[in-house]
Amino acid sequence: MDRLAKLVPAGLQHYWKANFVKELTDDAIAAHLEHGPKVPVVNSTVHIYPINGAAHRVGSADTAFAYREANFATVIAGMWPDPAENEANTAWVRDYYAATAPLSEEGGYINFMAGDDQDRIRANYGANYDRLVAIKRTYDPDNLFRVNQNIRP
Repeated sequence: MDRLAKLVPAGLQHYWKANFVKELTDDAIAAHLEHGPKVPVVNSTVHIYPINGAAHRVGSADTAFAYREANFATVIAGMWPDPAENEANTAWVRDYYAATAPLSEEGGYINFMAGDDQDRIRANYGANYDRLVAIKRTYDPDNLFRVNQNIRP
């Protein structure tokens, strides 16, 4: 069994939140230092992915990805084995997110969103959202592709 399978075994509960940030300010780092050590189980984690290189050479209106000026994508990935611990683990993600969201861009990476982030769909695509809705109306008017963070036609 590889290391990732041991850390993220099948059957884990999941609750994730995500943001984009232009820079890791002192306040953002302080929020991470406050909430990161409170991680409730070893499976949960925080990732900070750099956004650079080719991503910055493409215009923000050229693809669905609108946050070309962001330098980092952050994800607070709550993962735990016991459903009885859902409330405590979800609270850790929500508290962590509440501390970092005011220091971040409005949107986040769509694949790192939780089911209760439907109200952030427009923000995740920024100025590209209306164009994506028009495309969805043309190619998927019956909303067949509607799982997860859906753009409604």
